[in-house]
Amino acid sequence: MLAETQGVELDLPHLRALADADLARNLAALAEAARAIDPSKPVAEVVAAQAADKPAADGVIALATEQAATLRQFLIDQRIVTIPTDDVAAVRESPPFKRWNAAFLDGPGPFEQRKLPSYYYISPPDPTWPAAEQLAYIPPKSDLLFTTVHEVYPGHFIHSLHIRKNPSKVLQVFWTYSTGEGWAHYCEEMMFDAGAGGGTPQARIGMLKEALLRNVRFVVALGEHTGGMSLGVARQLFLDKAYVDPGNAHQQAVRGTFDPMFLSYTLGKLAIRKLHADWLAAHPGGTLQAFHDELLSHGAAPLPVIRRDMLGNDSPVL
Repeated sequence: MLAETQGVELDLPHLRALADADLARNLAALAEAARAIDPSKPVAEVVAAQAADKPAADGVIALATEQAATLRQFLIDQRIVTIPTDDVAAVRESPPFKRWNAAFLDGPGPFEQRKLPSYYYISPPDPTWPAAEQLAYIPPKSDLLFTTVHEVYPGHFIHSLHIRKNPSKVLQVFWTYSTGEGWAHYCEEMMFDAGAGGGTPQARIGMLKEALLRNVRFVVALGEHTGGMSLGVARQLFLDKAYVDPGNAHQQAVRGTFDPMFLSYTLGKLAIRKLHADWLAAHPGGTLQAFHDELLSHGAAPLPVIRRDMLGNDSPVL
């Protein structure tokens, strides 16, 4: 399925090794960030304290709106990527029929002639859940910051603006999971490294929790679809390794059963990080903005195709 839908040919042992290695890398980084906050406490306790720094339930939309505006200006000031139009994404509570994920971007199709809005949707807790579970589902401030990076600036929304301006009608409508989600997920660590969130250990934990969520998706996708992993085991992995709340853990474990390619977030991120390193080796002095603009000029074509065009060779994606 990975070969047929993403153009990436890797055998199962190699995929498992990639999944395990990046999970271990990010768990180690989380432990380092936790020690920077309080070396006397266990990692889980520090992460729990960070998770308690969250807006009120009715303040999530306002905070995300503020974060989006700050991040947009950050892209301009730091020359991260070109913003091709003056469009913005409106932050809204997701409609009830679309709440199978905590947050997502919903924009107009590329051939729309009218100027229509894009929406950055955030899902509220399910009102049928126990009160404690509803409270736990509200995103911590640092987690929400990097969700906003992923969905809007410079993740899916900026990508969509580049896609809409692409001269190729094929590339305007073509979508590759590992390219689209890989770009948005790659942006989280890239933006932290560039200074988003002030470079604090609290912000690093927020970024790393987003990364660990995608790491566990990678492990769970392989487990549920090739290793007989049960829903209960998958749910526990999200609780133990991704540090998510019970509601999100169940939601993610179920998603894995019908969305096996949700391993594409980490897979795509790793491929883009490798492409950036190889591109810099071929373009000494190349800027981050130049790399990002060239990458996004290919829309959401398969990463092996983008890599071949940007580097002029058929070197391995991973």
